[in-house]
Amino acid sequence: MSWTEMRPLLLDNTLDTLFMVWWSAFYAVLIGIPVGVLLHLTDRGAMLQNVVVNKVLGAIVNIGRSFPFLILIVVLIPFTRLVVGVSIGPTGAVVPLAIAAIPFFARLVEAALREVDHGLVEAAQAMGGGTWTIVFKVLLPQALPALVAAVTTTVITLIGYSAIAGAVGGGGLGNLAYTYGYQQYETSLMITTVVELIVLVTLVQLLGDLVVRRLAGRGSRGTSVRRVFGGSRRVRTEEPAPATSEAA
Repeated sequence: MSWTEMRPLLLDNTLDTLFMVWWSAFYAVLIGIPVGVLLHLTDRGAMLQNVVVNKVLGAIVNIGRSFPFLILIVVLIPFTRLVVGVSIGPTGAVVPLAIAAIPFFARLVEAALREVDHGLVEAAQAMGGGTWTIVFKVLLPQALPALVAAVTTTVITLIGYSAIAGAVGGGGLGNLAYTYGYQQYETSLMITTVVELIVLVTLVQLLGDLVVRRLAGRGSRGTSVRRVFGGSRRVRTEEPAPATSEAA
C-alpha cells in the first residue's frame, strides 16, 4: 500500500482514536476524582471515617479494575447501546473505555491524596477549616502535581485500551492495524500504526511530565492553608526550635 493510500486511512483513524481517548479520559477524571476523594475521606482515621462506605466503594472499584478490558467491552454491550444508541464505532467504545478508566484513576487519586502532608490538614482543621474547605483548598491543590501525573498515566493506558477496542469494532488505529495490517497482511501499514501509537504515548508522557515539573516548582509549603483564611496567616507545620538557655 502506497503512502497516498495510507494517509487518509491514518488521518481518519487517528482522529477516531483521539476522540475515544479524549472523551473517556474526560469522564474518568470527572467521576474518578470524587470517587478517589471519597475513598480517602472515608478511610480509617480520615475526616469522614466510615468503614462500611469505604469497604463497599473499594470493593466496587476493585471489581471494576479486575475485568480484562476485552471481556468488559462484551459485557457492557447492552449498557453501551442503552446509553449512546450504538455498541460499535468510536462513540460506542467511549462507554467501556470510561468505565474501565474510572476505577483505575480513582485509585490513583486516592494514592495522591495520601501523600499530602498530614500536618497541613491538621493545621487547617485547627484554624477552623471544614471538611470540604480542606478538600478544595488543601488536599486537591497540594496533590495537584500527583493528580496531573495520574491523568497522564490514565491517558496512556486509554491509548492502549483504544487499540484493543478498535480490534473488536471500536474504530481507530487498533481497527486499522487489525483490518489492514493483520487480516490483509499490509505490513507497512501495521508498522506505521505502531509507530504512531508510540509517538502518541511519548508526546502525552512528555507533556504530562512538563506540567508536573511546572506545578511542583511553583508550589510552596503552607500556601494552601493560608489561602483558606484569606492569606493573612502563615502556617508552620515544622516543630518549633528549642529555646536557648539564658546565660548564668
